[in-house]
Amino acid sequence: MSYLPIADYLPHRPPMLLLDRVIEAAESHIVCEATLQVDSPFCDGAAVPGWVGVEYMAQAVGVLAGWRALARQLPIRLGFLVGTRHYRSHVPQFRVSEVLRVTADAELMPDEGLVAMRCAIHDAAGALLADALLLLFQPSDVEAYLQQEAAARTEPSASQ
Repeated sequence: MSYLPIADYLPHRPPMLLLDRVIEAAESHIVCEATLQVDSPFCDGAAVPGWVGVEYMAQAVGVLAGWRALARQLPIRLGFLVGTRHYRSHVPQFRVSEVLRVTADAELMPDEGLVAMRCAIHDAAGALLADALLLLFQPSDVEAYLQQEAAARTEPSASQ
């Protein structure tokens, strides 16, 4: 099966597109790849720190949400990473020229609202490099949600 370019599934634009291609997509599962380059975001010329794996995972989940939206002929919507449970990077860094295979599998994935995804990053040989459970939120109306959040931040609290 052929897939669209990553930018067609995400609201991100370069240089913050960290993934290169979709390998496999299904209703509650995605596999994406990224080949690290010297000029990749967060790269120091030789490697990307292991903690950046969280963003690779979050973008894979975003690609899945975008793929699902397009399959339903709906617009791509913004989502928010709200939590990470048990992120483990089994390597201190991801090396330049390394191909990262990023997977995300739904543990809880309604059409909108809070999503829980089991994510992993493997190298080309299949070795586990990082894994986590990500919690993400995708509101049905992003603008209304952002306005509500902004209003909540500017209102004085009841204790003042």
